[in-house]
Amino acid sequence: MRIAVTGSIATDHLMTFPGRFADQLVADQLHTVSLSFLVDNLDVRRGGVGANIAFGMGQLGTRPILVGAAGADFDEYRAWLDRHGVDTGSVRISETLHTARFVCTTDSDHNQIGSFYTGAMSEARLIELKTVADRVGGLDLVLIGADDPEAMLRHTEECRSRSIPFAADFSQQIARMNGDEIRILLEGATYLFSNEYEKGLIESKTGWTDAEILSKVGHRVTTLGSRGVRIERAGEDPIEVGCPEEEAKVEPTGVGDAFRAGFLSGLAWGVSHERAAQIGCMLATLVIETVGTQEYRLRRAHFMDRFTKAYGDEAATEVRKHLA
Repeated sequence: MRIAVTGSIATDHLMTFPGRFADQLVADQLHTVSLSFLVDNLDVRRGGVGANIAFGMGQLGTRPILVGAAGADFDEYRAWLDRHGVDTGSVRISETLHTARFVCTTDSDHNQIGSFYTGAMSEARLIELKTVADRVGGLDLVLIGADDPEAMLRHTEECRSRSIPFAADFSQQIARMNGDEIRILLEGATYLFSNEYEKGLIESKTGWTDAEILSKVGHRVTTLGSRGVRIERAGEDPIEVGCPEEEAKVEPTGVGDAFRAGFLSGLAWGVSHERAAQIGCMLATLVIETVGTQEYRLRRAHFMDRFTKAYGDEAATEVRKHLA
């Protein structure tokens, strides 16, 4: 199964604030916030939604096709992704702009405040999926992740016009999108990914109820934080999957991307949605135990030991033959 992952390619600048953001906010002065947080740590890491998801899929051996735009400073990052099983042949390199950059501060409660510089990401709108499909011999699914908003719209319309199944995954871009744009991006999607807060925001901005949205997509996949994930399909009982036990809770950045990488890898292997969600939750757990979105190590034996403990022998037997 050939899966293309469209989305941002960026470097992450991750900082840690030892206090709580909530303690610094004055309720009647929120209209004029002016804050600077003295942070303890700075980690510069590889990131970007598209690259994070593709990296996780590469770790699981499913050879994803990364589709996005980066700057001339991408060479080292490209080599890293190539070494970890990602097809980077469809990444567009800008002649004038730097690779995008995410700057994020996390407080002691794991709340986050972040900013994103788009840079070369703005050129993702110039990528045609037909060119990608022709290069790799066709596409079975395209994940349309957070990217240049115009690129997301163009990729969605091209998937529809060429009858390529697609998964809608707005994540960070939902804050700047209006209801009309969100309706275009989700209608007809085989999968709609969001977290619990984004789920409510999608419904609020589109004016569609949960039931109406379910009637417009194949499956709605909602991550629930520490409670795992829920998968819904119109007319069927929802599937709910919990998270494996964490060994540590270090850094939440990239956890949602890792879940998607595991879930999409499960689809590529042809396992059930429940099993795919379990794979996603296990991979997400590895990420939350690590600083950086692509710094975790997927050791097969360790992964399967923890997967077996969380989901049982039957699930592990089914996954092991693919992971090996």
